[in-house]
Amino acid sequence: MSSEVKTKPTDNSVSDFIRTIEDPIKRNDTLELVKIYQKITKFEPAMWGPSIIGFDTYHYKYDSGREGDMCAAGFSPRKNDLTLYLVLGIDKYSKLLEKLGKYKVSKSCLYIKKLDDVDLSILEKIITEAYMDIKDYYSA
Repeated sequence: MSSEVKTKPTDNSVSDFIRTIEDPIKRNDTLELVKIYQKITKFEPAMWGPSIIGFDTYHYKYDSGREGDMCAAGFSPRKNDLTLYLVLGIDKYSKLLEKLGKYKVSKSCLYIKKLDDVDLSILEKIITEAYMDIKDYYSA
């Protein structure tokens, strides 16, 4: 029983998507995050599904046989928060999170209201480690 992977890269323009963000703070934070992710990954941004800005890719294959491709690093400027995806889980970054500032987490997402709420140097370390971790994990 295979189900279709919902989050796929699209040909949609990242710039056009960012222009649709009404909140000027969130739009500026999104532009800043794109620069940070580009610096870390050395990849250009691409839209994944309707609202994820992703960088680089990795191929996964689960024990169930399900497999696919996903962005190796990415985030989504959602209505309430900037949602950063830390695919291998948030727990690994707990020491850095202690120094980050104001945020919320779920199992594999980091939620930030605005970049002014966090220490950008710590955020860059978290993004860098998460990116390296996913590349290492799926290259083995």
